[in-house]
Amino acid sequence: MGENGTMAYTPNGERYGTMKYNTCGRSGLKLPAVSLGLWHNFGGRDVYENGRTLVRHAFDLGITHFDLANNYGPPPGSAEESFGRMLRDDFSAYRDEMVISTKAGYYMWPGPYGDRGSKKYLVSSLDQSLKRMGLDYVDIFYHHRPDADTPLEETMGALDLIVRQGKALYVGLSNYNAEQARAASAILKSLGTPCLIHQPRYSMFARQPEERLLGVLEEEGIGSIAYSPLAKGMLTDRYLHGIPADSRAAGQSVFLKPEELTDEVMGKVRKLNEIALQRGQKLSQMAVAWVLRGGRVTSALIGASKTSQIDDAVQALAQSDFSREELGRIDAILQS
Repeated sequence: MGENGTMAYTPNGERYGTMKYNTCGRSGLKLPAVSLGLWHNFGGRDVYENGRTLVRHAFDLGITHFDLANNYGPPPGSAEESFGRMLRDDFSAYRDEMVISTKAGYYMWPGPYGDRGSKKYLVSSLDQSLKRMGLDYVDIFYHHRPDADTPLEETMGALDLIVRQGKALYVGLSNYNAEQARAASAILKSLGTPCLIHQPRYSMFARQPEERLLGVLEEEGIGSIAYSPLAKGMLTDRYLHGIPADSRAAGQSVFLKPEELTDEVMGKVRKLNEIALQRGQKLSQMAVAWVLRGGRVTSALIGASKTSQIDDAVQALAQSDFSREELGRIDAILQS
């Protein structure tokens, strides 16, 4: 029994047999093709045991990478606290089998040092994150968004310092555009701490990274992890027949509003769903496979409130190839 009266956790012994692992950029680190993000459903206002079940289930399926940020919750910081409790309850023996990432870049505390990209903020924020999770280091530390008010040399110098302090093994960027990513990468290379990974929003409904960013990442040897590959749940079969009462769009979520589900969007969703069914997949599975197509993206970062959603994403890897004709049909729908 665990210290809180629940059964002690023993991971699935076959967990590495089915997951696909992709090398992240020009590094020795491999990431699972599907990673679990703790942006929603793991905060202080959520049920701890549900989040714990999700993380255990993901690990049992070979998902080794767990993605957090200082502000994940709600309230901010509470996702890291909950995850720290899970590490103590279930994963203390398995820390070296896990890739744990966190970020800083958005508002965290009052005053001039609790936001953006200064060395003061980034170093302080990571120290707080490590305390919340009960860790000596994270595997990946990201600057969460670019900050025009701080010299890029200072922000990248802070990431380099954090690695040299032993508080992170690798560093990454999130939400940087192609030019910003190239400039940041050049500074990090000159400091001797190359950028490992970039985390952009990328899905069939958010294709901006294709324009230039993915090309820059390939040239620079930087891996990528796509967040929101299901476009906040729009690229699923959830809303095909209206808005279910228990869905994110029906609730108080600030992330998916009913007015986003326009007739035009839903028309595209229905056509994409038809292609997915012809492929023998759910739409959500095709959406995950699509961001990973051609090997340009290292990992698809999913969120989950139910174990079945994790199962769906992992099962997408069994049918991940697309014919040229399928890709053409998908492009035609998205551009219509």
